Amino acid sequence: MSGISSVSGRSDIAQVLADMKNLRAQIQSPEMTGSEIAPGKINTTKEVSEAPKFGDLLSNAVNSVNETQKKSSAMATAYEMGDPNVSLTQVMIQSQKSSVSFQALTQVRNKVVKAYEDIMNMPV
Repeated sequence: MSGISSVSGRSDIAQVLADMKNLRAQIQSPEMTGSEIAPGKINTTKEVSEAPKFGDLLSNAVNSVNETQKKSSAMATAYEMGDPNVSLTQVMIQSQKSSVSFQALTQVRNKVVKAYEDIMNMPV
């Protein structure tokens, strides 16, 4: 079972990385057609599909880390109670996933706070 969750975790990471690469490619080289270069349309913008808000993304990340920590705690408790379906290896792997996800979230929070402080300290 741990092999299956490991594979799905890798596919999730691969999907996120692919999405990030697509977004970077769209930002660096926007597609332009002849109709967008028409003189009457120089200052117009394209309709943008509804992008997720930063607050929603951050909330989802916090909820995901919380779920990972709950799962880790539940597995550890099950192992301590003698559940034969939970191995020490599974408990340790889930514990490490929980730890890494929390550390990543902490680093993101630190970067956001630093960016906020830099913006607030900018001269007007």
